[in-house]
Formats: sequence, C-alpha cells, structure tokens
Amino acid sequence: MDASVPPALRPPPIVEILDWPAMQAHAGAWDELLSRAVAPSPFASHAVIAAHAEAGIGRAPRVLAARRGDRLVALLPLSAGGVRFGARRRAGAWTSPYAVASTPLIDAGEPDTAMAALLDGLALAAGTGPFAWPLLPLDDPAGAALMAGLARRGWPHAVEGAFSRPVLDRRADYEAYEATLGRGRRRSLRRLGRRLAETGALAHRCATEGEALASAVEAFLALEAAGWKGRGGTALAADPRTAAFARRLFRTQGGPVRARADLLTLDGRPIAASLALVCGGTAHLLKTAYDETLRRFAPGLVLEDAIVRALHRDGFARRLDSASLPGGVLDELYPDRERVGDLLLAPGGMDEASFRRLLAVERLRRAGRQGLKRLSARLAS
Repeated sequence: MDASVPPALRPPPIVEILDWPAMQAHAGAWDELLSRAVAPSPFASHAVIAAHAEAGIGRAPRVLAARRGDRLVALLPLSAGGVRFGARRRAGAWTSPYAVASTPLIDAGEPDTAMAALLDGLALAAGTGPFAWPLLPLDDPAGAALMAGLARRGWPHAVEGAFSRPVLDRRADYEAYEATLGRGRRRSLRRLGRRLAETGALAHRCATEGEALASAVEAFLALEAAGWKGRGGTALAADPRTAAFARRLFRTQGGPVRARADLLTLDGRPIAASLALVCGGTAHLLKTAYDETLRRFAPGLVLEDAIVRALHRDGFARRLDSASLPGGVLDELYPDRERVGDLLLAPGGMDEASFRRLLAVERLRRAGRQGLKRLSARLAS
C-alpha cells in the first residue's frame, strides 16, 4: 500500500489470528510496526517471543494481527492457553515471567484505524465471552487510546490489581535527578559506594554487543546461580531451557530491540549485574543479580546508581523502566511512576449484568489468593 495515500482512502485492514509459525513470515513487517508504534514495547516484539519459542519457554502465543497486504498496522500476542478470569481460563493477552507488560503495537501513522482494527480483533478472539488482559500499561499512548476505544464502543470493562511501577525519566543531568531523592537516600548511596571502593578497585562497565555482551550475560548467570535463587532452583542457569533463553534474548541482534548489560566489578571481578532490553527510547531492566557475600555493601544498589549516572551522562535512553511488580527495591530510587493493571473486558456478546457477575467471581478469587499469600508469609516468618 502506497504510504502517500491518506488513511481515510485506504481499504480497511484485514484482521486475523495467526499461530506462531504463520507469524514467522511477517517477522520483518513486525519489526517495522514496532519501530513506528505509538508505544514501542519489546514485550510485543518478534525478538522476545522468538526467544521464548526457541528455548521452549511456555507455549508459543497466537498473534492478533491487522494488516494491509504485507504491512502490519496493529498487533497483540495472545495467550495460547488462555488467562484465568473467574472460574476458568478465557481468551487473553500473552505475558510471561520475562514479559512484564502487554502493550499492543499500534501504528502511529494511522492510530485510529489501527485501534479500531485491534478492537475488532479482540471481539474475534473472545467470541461471546470475556477477555483478560494482564499487566497493561494504562497511561502510555497505546493504553490510553485503548481505554478511550472501549468507552466509545460501550464494552463493559474494569481494571483490577492496578499498581504504580517505578520508572525514571531522564533529567537534564544527574544532579537534577539526585535532587528528587530524599537527603537520607542520597547520603546512603554515596556511603555505600565509598565503602565498596575502600575494599578494592570498583568499576562500572556496560556491554551492548559481541563477546563483551555474551561475557556479561554469563557473569549474570553465575551471580544469580550463586545466590538464593540458585539455592531455590529458580535461577535461570538452573534449567537448560531458561539458560538458553537468557543467552538467546540478551545477545547482539539487529532490529528495534537491543540488549544491554551493566556490570559492577571489584578488582575486575563482577559483583553485580543487570540485563536490560532497550526499545523505543526506554531501557527495561529485566534481570539483576549481585554477590550475596557482599550484601552489607548493597552492590546491587550501587550498580543501579551507576546505571542512572550512565543514563544522564551517555543518554542511552530517555527512560528507565524497573519492569517490576509492587514492592521492588527501585521504589525509592525511581521518582516517576507508570500505572499498570489487569484489564478485564467483554468485547461483544456479553451484557453488563453478566460481566459484573463474572467480575465479582474474579474479585473473590483474587481476594482468596491474596489471603493465602498473607497466611504463607506469616507461617514463614
């Protein structure tokens, strides 16, 4: 389709739901859509989903795609096994333990048409039932446009489990950022850095490609395996599949998603590591690990401060995203917030009263789950 043709004169997009093998033929168009999306997200990218599929992490998602010929205008990965909503699993957006947001890809060149096509696709995916959309960023341009589109169509919907995820928008310089911290936190960070530096030569380095990146990923895997996750069997290196996944995801590759690794070293030895995906001007800090024998020096926090300094010095991104769930360590270091929540909706065929009854069941389920977590925490204390 000629891009010079006004969107209003173009034919409507074809909306379809494709399995993973079928989407492989659209990998290039997928990358192109990500590059021009109103809210680029690595978690909706071909690169991230391919890493999951190739390592055998979970079931490969289906993909809701709207396209004109070979040009994609909207895309949302869908859970192959469904998402729990009420008493059973329903059609829903895809997430994983390593994909902590479910932003849809919407073409910035024709956002209204693309959003309309996405909403048509939700109705196609859900049929006469509801749709569950976990971990949706609610305030970014795609999330805000989606909520407005739901309101226009009058579809019953609700947001549950919303929380504020820490993010850091780059300031004019590090000193401007530092001014957002409390005096006690500023002093603590400086003191921790000085104490570590007193024990040896302390250095921060980053890697974004080649052997340096591969070596940094191995350093992360070793640090994580040596800590509490290794003892509990949940470190990435504890399972050949998740180890392969990490090496596949955080590697040199072309396209709009780039890997970044930051290391804090002491006398040349890695004592903290952070792995990130950089996409659309945001660095998503997905995984961190540190040498737990140095816990009293908080090397993980010292590394986080070094990353913030590098952000303001080098400008490698416009924003740092903690990629965290509530209660993370970055709550006190990142002054900005992005609302994330689980969107539950009825795209078609379900009236408001039926949706509200189902929503009541879901709220009871969530309350019961939270009660079990609190009980487990008390028993473990």
